[in-house]
Amino acid sequence: MESEQVEKDIQEIIDNAGFLNSFDGKTVFITGATGLIGSMLAKTLLTYNRQNDAHIKIVAQIRNMKKAAAKFEAYMNCAELVFAVGDIKDQLSYSGCVDYIIHGASVTASKDFVEKPVETIDIALRGTKNVLAFAQAKKVSAVIYLSSLEVYGIPEHMYVTESDSGYLDWTQVRSSYSEGKRMAECLCTSYFSEYDVPVIIARLAQTFGAGVEKNDNRVYAQFARAAVQGEKIILRTKGETVRNYCYLTDAIRALLLLLFNGEKGQIYNVANESTMCSIAEMAHMAADLSNMSDCEVVFNIAENAQKLGYNPTVKICLKSEKLHALGWSAAVSMKDGLKRLIKYMQET
Repeated sequence: MESEQVEKDIQEIIDNAGFLNSFDGKTVFITGATGLIGSMLAKTLLTYNRQNDAHIKIVAQIRNMKKAAAKFEAYMNCAELVFAVGDIKDQLSYSGCVDYIIHGASVTASKDFVEKPVETIDIALRGTKNVLAFAQAKKVSAVIYLSSLEVYGIPEHMYVTESDSGYLDWTQVRSSYSEGKRMAECLCTSYFSEYDVPVIIARLAQTFGAGVEKNDNRVYAQFARAAVQGEKIILRTKGETVRNYCYLTDAIRALLLLLFNGEKGQIYNVANESTMCSIAEMAHMAADLSNMSDCEVVFNIAENAQKLGYNPTVKICLKSEKLHALGWSAAVSMKDGLKRLIKYMQET
């Protein structure tokens, strides 16, 4: 069974994405389909199918069938859901037609960026090249590549648009993720230029929401778990990094809109500018939302935070005017998003 909060979030997306009928009868291929974003994209389209008899086929590219069966337990009887089992680092294999691709497969755990940097780079480059070659062969209508705010590195200015860039020390193993994303973006634009593969790059702010894995170690998940369990929120840095975020429902609406109406070969920031806050501020917000008296923020500064996978302190706010011009706007505030995440964790 799906949690109540996830069901509410899915319905919110459907109710606020009036263009979904454009995908009726189409096939959408999703890599990283058991991840937070990939699974929510699939579940949203499958739910839309149920409600509208839309016959949208979802091809979920996965590595682990057991994990996929658990993630999609409520959808396993859907005829429109097909699993393509394999590693993204291998040549993709699916015999049917494909109309759209959303490429979300990636290493996402910060700890892995420093402990498995070679694998992080390999998945970013070889995986993306395989997806782009697959898209070329299938002659798809559009491909969305899920990139990250981390490609901006340490920007010259806090407020950044898609044309900005920043400093990144590529000799640090933590840069395996950021540099991997940068090179994957270059692959995307190269395939668009040389082979006319219709790629659109979505640079996502850190995206969070109901449906996150129980063991997810990103700060928002740590803080929400502590709020639910009545534990202290322990910060290993001063929490001075400032960035903006995007709640999952807003991000899914943005990605589907880009798939439907984004300009090929273009890059779009996907972020809610109003969510900008420091990590310390987010921690205190989560503590304030907890109904457990023992939930409080405690600082236990690490001697070398980068060994834990943490980025250097950065202040960045993604501007999303290009996305706004397509008719998108964010709806979920930072506080409301944390409330929903906490509620989801209480339900599960």
